[in-house]
Amino acid sequence: MRGAKESKEPYTAETPISEVISNPDFGAYGRLIFPADSGYYSGDTLGNLSLTWYSNIDPDKTVEIANYMKAQAEAGERIFYDIYTQEEKEADPAKEDTGLFFFRGNAGEKFALCSAGGGFAYVGAMQDSFPHALELSKKGYHAFALIYRPRAQTACEDLARAISFIFEHAEELEVDTECYSLWGGSAGARMAAWLGSYGPEEFGGNSLPRPGTVVMQYTGHSDYTENDPPTYACVGKNDGIANWRTMENRINALKGLGIDAEFHSYPGLGHGFGLGTKTAAEGWLDEAVAFWEKQMGK
Repeated sequence: MRGAKESKEPYTAETPISEVISNPDFGAYGRLIFPADSGYYSGDTLGNLSLTWYSNIDPDKTVEIANYMKAQAEAGERIFYDIYTQEEKEADPAKEDTGLFFFRGNAGEKFALCSAGGGFAYVGAMQDSFPHALELSKKGYHAFALIYRPRAQTACEDLARAISFIFEHAEELEVDTECYSLWGGSAGARMAAWLGSYGPEEFGGNSLPRPGTVVMQYTGHSDYTENDPPTYACVGKNDGIANWRTMENRINALKGLGIDAEFHSYPGLGHGFGLGTKTAAEGWLDEAVAFWEKQMGK
């Protein structure tokens, strides 16, 4: 009984990561809240979590996200969706490590789909997609965070499948699929850009509209097409992985094609800053939402 009582207490910065993963309310998906390959993170507790290639991890936000998930699961709300069937996962066991975490907004509102980075080796969701999805849900929008397979091709296939899944279950999920947005950081930004450029069908998804907006953070992605969606991009000027000038050049190229695009760079900031809390980038998500809302016609 003592253990059951403790499980109802809120998580704190001192809560062991292993306790979150093994929470019975999370079921089998608890292991996907943190990178499936534990070699890409360190730290024993929520407060000292560290992720490979990431900076400015906010322990308070990590705890808030874990408690949001805990409260939703304890209340019986569904927060995780498989995007592949059991038969598909049995045929390709790597698909066991995929799925969508759902951060609910207001019924009938539009949705955003967020993909974290991780060098196409792992998924750094606790810094690069969960925080974004949670903040978007606070604004009333539905937001999903994708857990995908490593490697660029399979990651894009999973993103295409996730978009198709949301469209197929739009009524159940109570989402408006018009002018949806794709968000991503680092490798996740490449995924968002590729799906924006070529559409879900190009990567094995259904024949569906491209996103109404792409929001990208810190990536060296330079590919684009004349059919790209409106795009918001931001990066730190001290990013040693994604050169800010590469992002700026891409945005300028989109503008040259008449595509609405916006670029922001922040002095002194490195790679993987996420929401940018207490940095020069703080507040960028609000600007990105305003850019998305402009495409909606709000």
